[in-house]
Formats: sequence, C-alpha cells, structure tokens
Amino acid sequence: MTTHALVLKTFPAGSPRGSWPAEEFAARLREHGRGAEVVMDLVADSFLVVEAAPPPAPQDTSGHEASRLGAVA
Repeated sequence: MTTHALVLKTFPAGSPRGSWPAEEFAARLREHGRGAEVVMDLVADSFLVVEAAPPPAPQDTSGHEASRLGAVA
C-alpha cells in the first residue's frame, strides 16, 4: 500500500538538545486545522513535517473519455 503525503517543511535532525522545531511547527499547523505530523527521513537524517495528501483520482481505463456527469458510452 502506498501512502501519499505532502512534505511541508524539513528540519535537520541535529537540533540542540531540548529543541523540537519540527514538532513545534507541526503543532502550529494543527492549531490552524491542518493535519500535520512529523516523520523521520533516515536516509537524509532529517525530520519532515508532512500532511496527508488525497489519493490520486481514479483513471478511466476503458479507452473512453469521461464526462463530468459520468462515463460516455
């Protein structure tokens, strides 16, 4: 299963002891109704503030062009 997320901001993992800038940024976004969370990018050694992105819209694979009201037969 693939999860889609939009990276809003990155923070280096080497912040001073007791400093959590990625968590603080995500908390401010959540206060404004955004669904932000912090994840770790182990390869880049950084924290990512991400927001879940809606899954991509389904594609019409029948070979017919879809109209706004439904598929055209």
